[in-house]
Amino acid sequence: MKTEKNKYFIALIPPDPLQSEIGEIKQLFHTDYGSKGALRSPAHITLHMPFLWKQKKEDKLIDLLVHATKETSFDLILNGFGCFVPRTVYIKVNESAQLNDFQKRLATYTKRALNLFNATHNRGFHPHITVAFRDLKKDRFFEAWSEFELKPFESMFPVNSFWLLKHDGKEWKAYKEFQFAE
Repeated sequence: MKTEKNKYFIALIPPDPLQSEIGEIKQLFHTDYGSKGALRSPAHITLHMPFLWKQKKEDKLIDLLVHATKETSFDLILNGFGCFVPRTVYIKVNESAQLNDFQKRLATYTKRALNLFNATHNRGFHPHITVAFRDLKKDRFFEAWSEFELKPFESMFPVNSFWLLKHDGKEWKAYKEFQFAE
């Protein structure tokens, strides 16, 4: 008998109206450049890469993540666009010691408490908000990048929680919010 597992990941999700504004940029990449992959999740900054977890133990996952909320709120500044050539365009997150420290604590906690070892890519933690990726064709990438490379984008949002996102078979959904317990 095969145990059913769900896909999850952990992220920061900016609140509205910023969420909607970034959603409009993602939609523009779909309409103008044929990239719709980023539309399959809310705008987010990944803190822990996707992982599988047994569906019947989901309550335990949520209970364990509650223990990772002993954090202090901080602000994040978004400033401009960046890219990973040749397929990804993202909104840049200004360097933040608070964010880096929080992500390290969360990665350590998920290793110890959840036995998860894939917190980040092998490139390390590079916080950003993806607006186009994977399905953005190379030629369209260079066209889009010439438009967005110097385009201004500035915003700030308070970080006072993190989210567990769950894949529903088609897209990622914001599933459970964990408020910081300041």
